[in-house]
Amino acid sequence: MPELSGAAPLVLGMVKKGRQTGYEIKRLVDVSVRFFWAGSPGQIYPELSRLESAGLLSCAKSPRGGRARNVYSLTEAGERALHAWLTDPSESAFELRNEGLLKVFFADCLSDEEAIAVVRAMRAQHEAILDGIRRATPAYGPGRRFGYITWQYGLGLHGWIVEWCKQTERDLAEGRPPGGAPPPGELEVGRVRELEVEQERRAGDAR
Repeated sequence: MPELSGAAPLVLGMVKKGRQTGYEIKRLVDVSVRFFWAGSPGQIYPELSRLESAGLLSCAKSPRGGRARNVYSLTEAGERALHAWLTDPSESAFELRNEGLLKVFFADCLSDEEAIAVVRAMRAQHEAILDGIRRATPAYGPGRRFGYITWQYGLGLHGWIVEWCKQTERDLAEGRPPGGAPPPGELEVGRVRELEVEQERRAGDAR
């Protein structure tokens, strides 16, 4: 059985959910998985052809309005491959590339005003994402429970990031250590004491 990678599980899953053309898949991706699954819409059509060649999808010509249209269905092999991917107990891939957060990480190189602007820009980005998620509210019902559940995940995740940005902006503007961190200097002193305690423990074990 071929191992699914790249856009393959996305495309098979969409066909299983009844989106049988490239256009229908792209439309659903735009209001659902694009919020948590990075990928280009341009991958969809090549992947449909590749999965057909691999025997995981079948294709029927179904012209509409004078236009050629390919309608895809899962083959038995495609059903087995999708099920195997869904039930695979091995660790799922997790990728995270957040340029805004990377800028925050290096914001000690900036003035306070510039650093606050970096956090504010990150907040605006996630507010826009959150707005898109809210506008894409899916229906909940038989066969649609988990689309709604992942939608709730998106609301919670980006809602938390927005609130974190707001609090960080306030803390920086008011000169407070963000999130209850110890004032500058105390952290270093605390770490030195931890090392001293660890060295004393090791010395005691060696006696």
